[in-house]
Amino acid sequence: MLPTPSTSHVDTDRIYEPAEDSYLLLDTLSSAAETQFLTQRFAKHEPTGPHHEPNYSPLVLEVGTGSGVVLAFVTAHAHAIFGRADVTALGTDVNSFACKATGQTVAQACQAGLANDFNGSGLMLATINADLTSPLRDGMVDLLIFNPPYVPSPGVPELQYLKPGTTTSNTECTSRTFEEDSHLLQLSYDGGVDGIEVTNRLLDRLPNVLNLARGTAYILLCSQNKPEEVMQRIRGWGDEWSVCTVSHSGKKAGWEKLQIIRIWRH
Repeated sequence: MLPTPSTSHVDTDRIYEPAEDSYLLLDTLSSAAETQFLTQRFAKHEPTGPHHEPNYSPLVLEVGTGSGVVLAFVTAHAHAIFGRADVTALGTDVNSFACKATGQTVAQACQAGLANDFNGSGLMLATINADLTSPLRDGMVDLLIFNPPYVPSPGVPELQYLKPGTTTSNTECTSRTFEEDSHLLQLSYDGGVDGIEVTNRLLDRLPNVLNLARGTAYILLCSQNKPEEVMQRIRGWGDEWSVCTVSHSGKKAGWEKLQIIRIWRH
């Protein structure tokens, strides 16, 4: 079992605390079935001729990093998950406190890996204070991970504290009021009607932002998000796309409470 990164430094008054959904993602990404899929999909090879392109280092993006526990897990255990350590990691979050915390979570996890002789941590690039995938060019992302705000709510909070394009290296996290801190937490769980409004915005961009050859995404949904409708929408993108449920947290009254879908391009 791969160690879970420490988040003891995270201010949970302002940042979403790792919970069942976070740990379901960790279990899924490190499961035998998914590591086999990812290892095969991102297999490292050298060019065999003048016109054969090398298999470039995968770029992993987590959208909405929160505490950084998921991105830290994937980065610190890159070799175990992808079969290669030359993985680069990038995060985005609308909460500047989360951006700063993520950088620390990833750094500590990778340092712990070195101290305990874990083989093969990737490289963390930055966490950008931004809305979803807005700073990224089309086709950049090889693997996208999204634990969205999925709780049904009357609406999605406004992004009134967002400083677009700011990275952890120059984000100044100043003090805020209780109401402002509460607003930041609301952004991490209020998903609007059926809890799916933010996820729908991400899905609108997903076919463009994912790499044309090997783009893959893992997205967490809850039963109120109508996951079958979500998957049917993805199937409507065309024959080059596939989607399936790869894990769930159990059933309640016949419904899967949480589930993770994998989306990939052929």
